[in-house]
Amino acid sequence: MSLIGKQIKDFSVQAYQNGDIRTVTKEDVLGKWNLFFFYPADFTFVCPTELEDLQNNYEKFQAAGAEVYSVSCDTEFTHKAWHDESERIGKVTYPMLADPAHKLAKMFKVLIKDAGQAERGAFIVDPEGTIQVQLITAGGIGRNADELLRLLQAAQFVAEHGDQVCPAKWQPGAETLAPSLDLVGQL
Repeated sequence: MSLIGKQIKDFSVQAYQNGDIRTVTKEDVLGKWNLFFFYPADFTFVCPTELEDLQNNYEKFQAAGAEVYSVSCDTEFTHKAWHDESERIGKVTYPMLADPAHKLAKMFKVLIKDAGQAERGAFIVDPEGTIQVQLITAGGIGRNADELLRLLQAAQFVAEHGDQVCPAKWQPGAETLAPSLDLVGQL
């Protein structure tokens, strides 16, 4: 089921970030672009490589006016323990959202009920709280922060220039397309 164009619901969860635990709500995400990056569990295999990749690109997401939220069904205390024990996760400075009650995993429809874990889902949410990008991969397939950043930038471009669309492999500054009957069969 596609969540594209759907509004996120109200939520309140705990986050571990930079040695502190704080509350994150829907109000915190409104007014800016956001990446919700779900992963199955702390202390696992593919997950730390993904979260490190996001951290290595975090400044680029921030420069694009977006916040990154990693999300698992672990607690904020488990996030802290993982942050303290893992060299890769110890680098993470973006908020690590705790979802032990599965509020976010259910809202974004990535909950694996039998496992109590989330699928590998990535969602780009615009400043109004509307989901613009939805990407879900199988558990053994890690995601690429560069591609997620490109998708964010494309979503931002389309939001700003509603009469233009971004073709495959589009990068900021590259040529876009203006949909029209004149283009049909010409590409």
